[in-house]
Amino acid sequence: MVSAYILVQTDVGRASSVAEAIRGISGVTTSDDVTGPYDVIVHAHARSMDELGRLVMAQIQAVDGITRTLTCPVVHV
Repeated sequence: MVSAYILVQTDVGRASSVAEAIRGISGVTTSDDVTGPYDVIVHAHARSMDELGRLVMAQIQAVDGITRTLTCPVVHV
């Protein structure tokens, strides 16, 4: 199992609607509005890095109002 934090930038004024839309995606654990250089932080789980990539590219980035994402896989050292 792979988990990651996905940092999301949105169009101005769209953070709440983007976070809400992302919450409905299978594999997403949490999706919260935040302040700072990113507008939404998402925590997601997948069975593999490939599946995580598909989740981000095909589903999360497809949400209307997203301008950029940064995926940060969790590592256990």
